[in-house]
Amino acid sequence: MIFMQDVCFSYDAHNNILEDINLDVKDGEFVFIIGKSGAGKSSLFKLLSHENKPTSGNLIVNGQNLTKLTRKEVPYYRRSIGMVFQDFRLINKMTVFNNVAFVLRVTNYSNRYIKKRVPDVLKMVNLSDKADKFPNELSGGEQQRVAIARALASSPPILIADEPTGNIDPLMSHQILSLLVEINKYLGVTILVITHDRNLIKDFGKRIIEIENGRIKNDKLIEVKK
Repeated sequence: MIFMQDVCFSYDAHNNILEDINLDVKDGEFVFIIGKSGAGKSSLFKLLSHENKPTSGNLIVNGQNLTKLTRKEVPYYRRSIGMVFQDFRLINKMTVFNNVAFVLRVTNYSNRYIKKRVPDVLKMVNLSDKADKFPNELSGGEQQRVAIARALASSPPILIADEPTGNIDPLMSHQILSLLVEINKYLGVTILVITHDRNLIKDFGKRIIEIENGRIKNDKLIEVKK
């Protein structure tokens, strides 16, 4: 599903931000990518979202080699993955329903499909009763659940969340990660969560990949504490 072979990234010829990244994430897997600020997590996210291209190496996501995508192919690639951001990126002038519907409208789904699909994904994230609310009427945790619903609206096989708990309190953070675990379990969506919060993720018993100074330091499965 996601395959990285000897991937390096740099903005100049002398200083690699990511170096010799080798990574294989299987279909349906749930993976945490962790590391301190400046470790290279955001650069990895930008490679996966195709904001940047690797300086060298191979990066394949859902069968597409991102090093060879043309400019015209990039929007279609991005439609094939769901992305969740730390700052939610909701449109304040739109209701919850329309924030989720927006991603479907711009990709030319029919109104009939949108009217059916949006309530379905809002139900998945327990926000059926918030469809007519605006983002500023919601808590941070609720806004992030709207963002997750939007990311799921087009049924992508992969969801990548970049610091999804960065702007919400610890209790809500745990609930957001629990929701992502449930989505992975019941929908089979491959999920990558990029985070710096080691304490939060240790309760979930998932594969954890640690990045340090632009390299993979550890890659292991953490058992849930009883």
